[in-house]
Amino acid sequence: MPLTLVDGYNLLHASGVFGEVRGARGLESSRTALLDHVADLLGDRAGRVLVVFDAARAPDGLPGRVTHRGIRVWFAREYPDADSLIEELLEEERAPSEVTVVSNDRRLQAAARRRRAKAVSSDEWLADIRRAGRSRGGEGGAAPDAKPPEPAPGEIEHWKRHFGLDDPPRP
Repeated sequence: MPLTLVDGYNLLHASGVFGEVRGARGLESSRTALLDHVADLLGDRAGRVLVVFDAARAPDGLPGRVTHRGIRVWFAREYPDADSLIEELLEEERAPSEVTVVSNDRRLQAAARRRRAKAVSSDEWLADIRRAGRSRGGEGGAAPDAKPPEPAPGEIEHWKRHFGLDDPPRP
């Protein structure tokens, strides 16, 4: 089965997708926002993706491996950086020609080519999955002139109350 190895923070910066929380929890919020965005775009293909984040100086308690909406997420806790873990995974891969490495880093692109894996920049991969998501009707996939769905029973009244549209005009 094809595998996509993603340099997580590299993709985060290429994507421009950042979480709303700032400060101590900001990085976690941004990782989650990125993973949600990618999961929305990939749909049922998310299980073929492994995103690796740098974590050499991560706080205690951060898990080494998690699954986020089907996407496998590994933190490179025992490595100097995510690149080192991705290179190791690539070296251990029995079918490297079925692997795609996603990163703008020349080091990872060269490692992928050495193993005859596909190397794709973060920008290019993101553009590809966004295009595929639109063609499948995923995130941002509705045609601009498409008719919105009919409101559920009571939904119009709910929103009228919410925005104060049922209230009499004020003098």
